[in-house]
Parts: sequence; C-alpha cells; structure tokens
Amino acid sequence: MQSRVGALEESKDPGGSILKTSHVRALPLRLIQFLLMFVVLGLGVSILSMHTIRYFGVQHLAPTEPSDVRSCFVEPNTLESWIRPPSSLLHSMNDTELLWLASCVPQVKEYPFKRTPKIAFMFLTKGPLPMEPLWERFFKGHEGLYSIYVHSLPSYSPNFSSSSVFYKRQIPSKLAEWGEMNMCEAERRLLANALLDISNEWFVLLSESCIPLSNLSIVYHYLSKSRYSFMGSFDEIGPYGRGRYNEHMAPLVNLSNWRKGSQWFEINRILAHKIVQDTTYYPIFRDFCKPACYVDEHYFQTMLTIETPHLLANRTLTYVDWSRGGAHPATFGKGDITEEFLKKITTSENCLYNNQPTTLCFLFARKFAPSALEPLLELASKVFGY
Repeated sequence: MQSRVGALEESKDPGGSILKTSHVRALPLRLIQFLLMFVVLGLGVSILSMHTIRYFGVQHLAPTEPSDVRSCFVEPNTLESWIRPPSSLLHSMNDTELLWLASCVPQVKEYPFKRTPKIAFMFLTKGPLPMEPLWERFFKGHEGLYSIYVHSLPSYSPNFSSSSVFYKRQIPSKLAEWGEMNMCEAERRLLANALLDISNEWFVLLSESCIPLSNLSIVYHYLSKSRYSFMGSFDEIGPYGRGRYNEHMAPLVNLSNWRKGSQWFEINRILAHKIVQDTTYYPIFRDFCKPACYVDEHYFQTMLTIETPHLLANRTLTYVDWSRGGAHPATFGKGDITEEFLKKITTSENCLYNNQPTTLCFLFARKFAPSALEPLLELASKVFGY
C-alpha cells in the first residue's frame, strides 16, 4: 500500500491534483498531431492558390488600376497579356511616356496569332459630336473592324449613353488651337493611344463636322486594299505654300522639300509609328512654323514626303469645299443637303487608286453644321448605303 500511495503522490501537480503517468505522456503527442494537421492544411491552401493564379490569372483577384496600360498584376508570360488592348483609355501617362510606349515596334513582321486588322477612327473635336447618330448608324453591325478615339478640349465632359459606340472612348486630352503646334500634338496623341491596340492597322483623322460618304464595308475594303496612305502633300508655289517656309529650317528641311496638304488624313501603321517616333522634325516645325504658317498643314506632310514618299497617295480622302473663299472651307447646313448634292460630292471627281483611275475619291466629307443632321439621316440609307 505504501509503495502504491508513494507512486501516486509522485504524480501530484503543485496544486495538489493527481495526474496519471499515461495522461502526462499523451498530452504532448496530441499537440504534435494538431500542429502537423495545421501545417498540412496550410500547404494545401497555398498549392490551391498557386494553381488558381496560374490558370485564371491574378488580374481577376485584384482590381486593375485604370492608369496602367499593362498592369503589373497581369501575368507577363502569356502572349494574350501583351496583345490585349487597354481596358480603359484613361491613363496617367504624360505625352513623353505615351509616345515612347506607342513607338515600340515588334521586329518580327509576321504576327504569331490570329489578327483582324481594324480601322482606328480618331475624332479631333472641341466638344460634342453633333453627327453622333449618323456615325452610330455607320458603325452598326461592324463590331471588331473598328475602334474609336476622341480628343476634345480638356474642359469638356462627354455625356454619351452607355449604349453609344463613343461611350468611354475619350482619351486624356489637352488644348488644341487652330494653326498652333498643339494641334499636331493632339493628332500625335490620338495616334499614340490608337497604336496601343495592336490590331489597329489604319488611322483616320476626323473632326466633329465630318460625315462618312460610304458604308463601313466599302471604307474597310478601300483602305485595306490600298497600296498607299492618304496624306495630301503637294508643292504650292505662292504665299500660302512656299511663302510659309522659314529658311531657318534648312538644312534639315529645304524649300524644295516643303509641302502643304490637308490636315485630315488616313495613314497605315507604319506611318503612324513614324509620326509618334519623330524627334528630328518636331523641334524644327515647333520653333519655325508658327502662325501664319499653320503647322498642321505642313508638318506631317513635309516629314513623310522626305522620309517615305513612295507610301503616299498624295491626296486626302476627306472632301471639303474651298470655292466660297476665306480662311475656312464652306459649312453645309440643312438647306444644302439634297440627294443631288450628296451624289455630286461622292462621284464628281477623278483620281488614282492603286495607280488606276477611279471616281471614288472621297470616303468622308466636311464641314457639316448640326442642322444638317436630320436630312442626312433621311438620305443616308439611299445615298450612302448605311
């Protein structure tokens, strides 16, 4: 008895309770088992998370900042992450950063993925687009063949409905003034933003007073089959051509190189890259082509004639009427819009297309006042085919 009591007394804790020897040994073992289960569970959750990120992409787990053109959270080891166009046109890049990014050109010319080339319609406006309903009809049913970019005055806040093709298509904009270098800067800004979508192949500059003269199928075929880009560029002898040349531009730009042309152009991706990459001609025109030089009629026209004359059709695709005289072309209002008038501006001239004569010389026209919208909508289906 004494030995058994002595053994029990040895198992008493300081508080006087009695613990059996087997319980004392079992307690640490259960603790170890619990810790092992916790470690195994943690490893399982980690492995599951890694596979989720791998197969679904971490961009679905974290919000994408609108200022990121290529978010740091997008998995960088997939081609899709690099060729996907920006989800938002609103970014925080300054012009230097934007032009640098847009100037990146793949050195391998053959695309290693299925690519449907698109037309980038770039609207350089002051504010609203009064011809929006006409353009909506023009774009309808052609999704995947075009993209839209709008550059307006910074003070303008667009109010397009969520169903509009212009909804959220405004790019970060700055002041653009007639005849000033900031007008060309706005055009470069439009081109740079459009170049961020690798599917954009043709770039059309338009104003808020422009209208399309043919349906989008004809426009797409016309641009995609052309060997040339449509930048008007000609040597005009007189005060409004050569008379605007500044001899301080030599020797980079000589009088023999000086060209004039319409501000409204259509160019392919090769020439768009040349424009956004340019650091050679830009400072010359900025410093020496000031009002009344009207740099938007000379900068791109002269530069591309010097650099790539073989790629230019030397004509514009946008019809304007200068017959009324003055510093600006004629503006067409409600009273001007008739079937005869519209047919006249679409077929009245002859030009070359891929070095062959044609009467289809213009795909767009300006300037149209807001009052012209109603009769244009009434005649668009019959005359324009949309």
